[in-house]
Amino acid sequence: MPSFKIDLSSAVVFVATAPTPKLANAKTGERAMDRETSAPLSTVGLLVSDEGEGNLYQVTIPETGYPEGLAPGMPVRVVGLKARDWENEFNGQKRHGISFRAVAITAVA
Repeated sequence: MPSFKIDLSSAVVFVATAPTPKLANAKTGERAMDRETSAPLSTVGLLVSDEGEGNLYQVTIPETGYPEGLAPGMPVRVVGLKARDWENEFNGQKRHGISFRAVAITAVA
């Protein structure tokens, strides 16, 4: 499916939740890996405030794409944020949504 770039050039972004390992299979504990680089993936909650509106996004990033010590409340910059719609069927129920992926997150000095 196609992905769409998200422009955050005028936004203020804060860490809402610290990075946690993204799992490919919750039952087995298998870690999700980046298909291109084989880096383990993590999920971080980001609060994005732009034009008077704030939104919380759960963003997937490679473990190599963020600094140690990333903690809630820290202002950050997001590199290469993209959104992609998804749909699947699980136990006979169709589910759909939007997933967010970034190349990197850097702390703002």
